[in-house]
Amino acid sequence: MAGHFEPQPGGGAAVTLDEVEISILRSLAVQLLELVGPGDDSGDAADDLLASVFRDGPSEPPADPVLARLFPDAYGGPDRVPDDDVRAASAEFRRYTENDLRARKRDDALALIRSLDALHPEPETGAVLRLAPEECRRWLGALNDLRLAIGTRLEVTDEDDGGELLRLPESDPRKPMVLAYLWLGGLQETLVESLMS
Repeated sequence: MAGHFEPQPGGGAAVTLDEVEISILRSLAVQLLELVGPGDDSGDAADDLLASVFRDGPSEPPADPVLARLFPDAYGGPDRVPDDDVRAASAEFRRYTENDLRARKRDDALALIRSLDALHPEPETGAVLRLAPEECRRWLGALNDLRLAIGTRLEVTDEDDGGELLRLPESDPRKPMVLAYLWLGGLQETLVESLMS
């Protein structure tokens, strides 16, 4: 099971992680939380539900390319669609959906962190992380967001197959992020496969 998820009886998946892998995953998830931003912790739960229905989010896309990738325009963005009506519809869609999307991304990253924090790895063997089906969904969301963030920083495009990135020299400062990007992709792929079997 080392290095990839495997299906578990009754649903869910499991993977063995060593201390370094746990540390890397946790660090990346914390960085993602910092990037997405803090949630709104005001009020009690009943008030929060009602307030969240009427709370407007931002209407402009984020300036940071990673945030723009994590929170894309609904209708292609102003540089792709010059029509004012489409831009207005995109701004309105963002205003009513981005806060919820940010909250889900935070929840997914926090679920990943909490499950890692519950592990007690042994120096030689690591620890087995067992995820229930709902935890798998949150992990998939977090892994996807981490890959999108790293891929955006690395300027990966839809046409890239990863070959060029793999050929970077060891001295290239992007190399560790390339390796993390590819490793996260392997985790994501095997988690999906585990859930489909």
